Amino acid sequence: MAMAIAQQHRESSSSGSISKHLDAGKYVRYTAEQVEALERVYLECPKPSSLRRQQLIRECPILSNIEPKQIKVWFQNRRCREKQRKEASRLQTVNRKLTAMNKLLMEENDRLQKQVSQLVCENGYMRQQLQTASAATTDASCESVVTTPQHSLRDANNPAGLLSIAEETLAEFLSKATGTAVDWVQMPGMKPGPDSVGIFAISHSCSGVAARACGLVSLEPSKIAEILKDRPSWFRDCRSLEVFTMFPAGNGGTVELLYTQIYAPTTLAPARDFWTLRYTTSLDNGSLVVCERSLSGSGAGPNTASAAQFVRAEMLPSGYLIRPCEGGGSIIHIVDHLNLEAWSVPEVLRPLYESSRVVAQKMTIAALRYIRQIAQETSGEVVYGLGRQPAVLRTFSQRLSRGFNDAINGFNDDGWSLLNCEGAEDVIIAVNSTKNLNTTSNPANSLSLPGGVLCAKASMLLQNVPPPVLVRFLREHRSEWADFSVDAYSAASLKASPYSYPGVRPTRFTGSQIIMPLGHTIEHEELLEVIRLEGHSLAHEDAFMSRDIHLLQICSGVDENVVGACSELVFAPIDEMFPDDAPLLPSGFRIIPLDSKSGETQEALTTHRTLDLTSSLEVGPATNQAAGDSSSCYNTRSVLTIAFQFPFESNLQDNVATMARQYVRSVVSSVQRVAMAISPSGLSPAVGPKLSAASPEALTLAHWICQSYSYHVGAELLRSESIGSDSVLKNLWHHQDAILCCSLKSLPVLIFANQAGLDMLETTFVALQDISLDKIFDESGRKGLCADFAKIMQQGFAYLPAGICMSTMGRHVSYEQAIAWKVLATEENTVHCLAFSFINWSFV
Repeated sequence: MAMAIAQQHRESSSSGSISKHLDAGKYVRYTAEQVEALERVYLECPKPSSLRRQQLIRECPILSNIEPKQIKVWFQNRRCREKQRKEASRLQTVNRKLTAMNKLLMEENDRLQKQVSQLVCENGYMRQQLQTASAATTDASCESVVTTPQHSLRDANNPAGLLSIAEETLAEFLSKATGTAVDWVQMPGMKPGPDSVGIFAISHSCSGVAARACGLVSLEPSKIAEILKDRPSWFRDCRSLEVFTMFPAGNGGTVELLYTQIYAPTTLAPARDFWTLRYTTSLDNGSLVVCERSLSGSGAGPNTASAAQFVRAEMLPSGYLIRPCEGGGSIIHIVDHLNLEAWSVPEVLRPLYESSRVVAQKMTIAALRYIRQIAQETSGEVVYGLGRQPAVLRTFSQRLSRGFNDAINGFNDDGWSLLNCEGAEDVIIAVNSTKNLNTTSNPANSLSLPGGVLCAKASMLLQNVPPPVLVRFLREHRSEWADFSVDAYSAASLKASPYSYPGVRPTRFTGSQIIMPLGHTIEHEELLEVIRLEGHSLAHEDAFMSRDIHLLQICSGVDENVVGACSELVFAPIDEMFPDDAPLLPSGFRIIPLDSKSGETQEALTTHRTLDLTSSLEVGPATNQAAGDSSSCYNTRSVLTIAFQFPFESNLQDNVATMARQYVRSVVSSVQRVAMAISPSGLSPAVGPKLSAASPEALTLAHWICQSYSYHVGAELLRSESIGSDSVLKNLWHHQDAILCCSLKSLPVLIFANQAGLDMLETTFVALQDISLDKIFDESGRKGLCADFAKIMQQGFAYLPAGICMSTMGRHVSYEQAIAWKVLATEENTVHCLAFSFINWSFV
């Protein structure tokens, strides 16, 4: 009986606890006032703590009948609903984009099917002609290109004649954008995909050069047309665009007569200009069209005096077709079709003016990328550094590019004139005595220079040098080619007092370069950054004052897989406060490929090529052989243009001109040395004692180093199993101790170092031969080496005590012991060089 009562009591208590638990978690119906109070708190804090929930109940009487646990559940549900809403919105956006892209791809597929059908018909026609026709048969019928009709019979001086030309231009442009008027082929290296900006194509067997792009952009058609019509804002090579005449046309459209000037990309060719008609109209399906073509007649356009430095080029029917998408956004078709008059440039540069890939990269793809960039900035997807607005940073990039182009071209109407030009100078000196460093937002802050600006510029042909690799080296290893004192001179000229720069205080460059990123374009094809060069005054009274120099810099074209794109590194000194309207005086490098790599060659080349000559040691002999094979088929040319600008006072013009010419020549020499080092074809014998790691000389030296060490010291430098095999050089390169070799001259210089040696010296293989042996030892180390030198030459080796040496960056390096020995050339039985091994080294 007692047991039954106890069992009943346990069941009743258990049932009560379950009921209590269910009551605590039961569904609660909230009133509108309660929901409003909770929503206010949610906007302030979506995930309130337990204390905050209890405080909420105390402060809001209308929530007093709700338990804290139920409020916690409400916030959990509210966060879940918000997450679901955002995900649903994202999926709807993605679905709209995919629907529009699917439509675009279906249209492209239809166009390609029509093109295939047309080619089949043309092929059948040609077969019939070959069977039945005589030798007089021409192949004009198989051309699928719409040639530019001559408008000599039309009156281009009255609105009716211009409107007739505009309608013809519209029809021809649409046949290129969506039809088969041009035989389009896919742009190499630009495969369409989910992450692609768009679909890109270039012309095949077409008169002139042409490129086409299609893409989806989240902007309205009218906004896109407004941006694209402002060509100087996105086309970096556009110097100016003037609207001479404008009158209305049907459907709310307009007809405009334009005069456009295009910069020359190098000092070796003249600039181009265009006299064109631009027609803007709407189609019946709601699409917006902006099409353009050149007007015929050599005398058309502005007076010849204003265009004396330009070659008149021809724009064949080109333009933009912008169609609205359901749910927002637009589908855009871009066509650029030009005849750049390649006959007017030296023969070596003609591939640059006859390449559809170059037009695609510079104009067509650049336009679509710019539109996509604006769309992302408008939606808030882009975040930039130093708290700068995207428009400000975009303006900085445009000003750097424009100033660099102005320096290269040196137009007379800008005030430029050549200085003592004899026609045979390797470095061209141009002077502008009227130049002011204008600012865009505040003209009152423009810097008026007391004398003017002097530009030293030169162009040179590079053989077998990948432009992206060379530009990356110039960006990352500025100390290899730049002179800090020259940078300091240019930077001081941009201070508040323009008269302060002749007396620049002596400064020592510490060798440290800090790159601070500001922003980049959507595909990282262009980087905007601030470079800080660390320096310290040599004057005793200013010993602890920083003399850092800041440069604003853009770097583009560093992707080796992109075909037809030029590579640039343009920089200008800027005040450390980095104001939005800072005056800029750009200088830099531009490398333009003249020939495109074949697909087979591009696949054979390594995707990531480091700048040290010994980088090929990272792989085995089989890969080295492959690298050699690819080097033999890598046969491309590019043109390098260098332009450096220097401010000067009137009484110092000759001195600054002499300095500028010598400086540019030294930069050219440095770039040539670097170019030979990074060329896949290896080094020229005239370079000097530097070695290519894959060359027989490097392998021979590695064997000499190891054999001499064993002969003199009586021990093995490497593991016994690696001696005599093909991996001697590889094992020597990866040896943990720093191994250096120096020449036996009156001033010994380094000729070889393994990876640990380069790390210890903080240098590259390219710069190694510029380092003399005495620079790496401190005073006591130099004395000890001099004392033991006779012993080394007599005995063949010597143990050096622990000490301190210096890296090229000025840092102290300690080592526990060093061994020096003579390296004997086995075949000649002579001393080839001295080798050093620094054991257990580390930075102090």
